[in-house]
Amino acid sequence: MILLAFLAQTLRIAIPYLFAAAGGTLSERAGLIALALEGYMLGGAFCAVVASHYTESAWIGILAAIGGGAALSMLYAVCTIRFRADQVVVGIAINLLAIGLTRFFLRLLFDSSSNSPRVAGFQVEGSGTGFGALVQNPLVWMGVLCIVGVAWLLYRTPFGLRIRAVGEHPIAAASVGVPVARVRYIAVALSGMLAGLGGAYLSLDQHQFTDGMTAGRGFIALAAIIFGRWDPKRAALACLLFAAAETLQIRLQGTQALPSQFVEMIPYVLTIVALAGVVGRAVAPTALGRTTTE
Repeated sequence: MILLAFLAQTLRIAIPYLFAAAGGTLSERAGLIALALEGYMLGGAFCAVVASHYTESAWIGILAAIGGGAALSMLYAVCTIRFRADQVVVGIAINLLAIGLTRFFLRLLFDSSSNSPRVAGFQVEGSGTGFGALVQNPLVWMGVLCIVGVAWLLYRTPFGLRIRAVGEHPIAAASVGVPVARVRYIAVALSGMLAGLGGAYLSLDQHQFTDGMTAGRGFIALAAIIFGRWDPKRAALACLLFAAAETLQIRLQGTQALPSQFVEMIPYVLTIVALAGVVGRAVAPTALGRTTTE
């Protein structure tokens, strides 16, 4: 029973990581650094709550989250593809912009600087282990299926081949007629949409938006992508590993066996250790971070 509860909580925590990692993999395989995943998730979380609050429909909230993530990702794409700005700088700027915009509109729409009013989200009934609530939440199934979908898109479709081509050698891809800029725009847009869904899961699962609620999950998803060597399935396994560490942290906090400061460090220490062991051997897409597209 305890093991099942642990696994259920791990999966629950992993869902936003899976969404963000799936989207980030598409962006990075197309040659664009997915540093703005945190901003996409935060924007999606806020848009989901706003739409759900005013329409009383969680499904419309999901559509709004997709739109919010896509809008921020297209801003990133225009800056990095059209104007060839530094991808790291733009990614950080998008994250800061998302923090500022959500705080501004949180105060403007809800007259609060910390959280929104409660929204319904998806009504689910829990069980002793927590699996009952998970299987009733459509976003859980979407989070699992998005990994399968992205893997199929990358390795089983002509468009996936184009994404990998422009991420490895955009000049060669352009020489055979591949529209490099268009492929990258689409890949980044899909990245923002999927990360926005991860944010929607967070806010609808908690039934409200709180300031800065993503709390670094976008960066952990990016670490999972690198740890998984830019492969969707391996990145998913890394997401589950980091989610298990976070679950362990929560469980240890309840026992008070260790000082809380050390317990809270567990997921981040694991992330650093994992990356330190794999970054030297992992081979990133050749054109990742380059501004040249032709």
